[in-house]
Amino acid sequence: MKNDLPDQGGATRVENVPLGESDADKTLLIVDDDRPFLSRLSRAMEMRGFVVSCAQSVAEGLAAIAKEAPAFAVIDMRLADGNGLDVISELKAKRPDARAIILTGYGNIVTAVTAVKLGAFDYIAKPADADEIYSALMATRHDKAELPENPMSADRVRWEHIQRIYELCGRNVSETARRLNMHRRTLQRILAKRAPR
Repeated sequence: MKNDLPDQGGATRVENVPLGESDADKTLLIVDDDRPFLSRLSRAMEMRGFVVSCAQSVAEGLAAIAKEAPAFAVIDMRLADGNGLDVISELKAKRPDARAIILTGYGNIVTAVTAVKLGAFDYIAKPADADEIYSALMATRHDKAELPENPMSADRVRWEHIQRIYELCGRNVSETARRLNMHRRTLQRILAKRAPR
């Protein structure tokens, strides 16, 4: 599979990659603190003709944009040192025509909508594969969104939301249950289970 090709160091170019005009700006910034995912996605996007730079934090993402604002960006919403929305805002301030996709690991529609208002072209729920991300980067506003091959189940979205609130409450079960208007024991049973598919 293309995504699993070995890293050949630096940006690779592949002929016959439909990325638009031959002289189009193909710079892409990927900001994600999941190192294996970042490495895989970087290689996959290089194989599709992008010149990729990577960052693992908000600070690194902002530094990369200050150095050279890319034409495209794929930015994780939740980073160890802050929120990917800060990176989106800075990118759009430096380069209004940039096309950025936000990746969200928890089904938070409100935050994703905020990302679009700040200038993100689209958002994709993790886990996302390189083909899905490439399609989103290359889509036009008039493209009809395709039904995802494996959309997140309602149970998974609920589980992700509960996990997010639990983390925001400092892993305090009682406070999380109160905020979710849920019985404490019910919440404990949900937290003890594995994530649904």
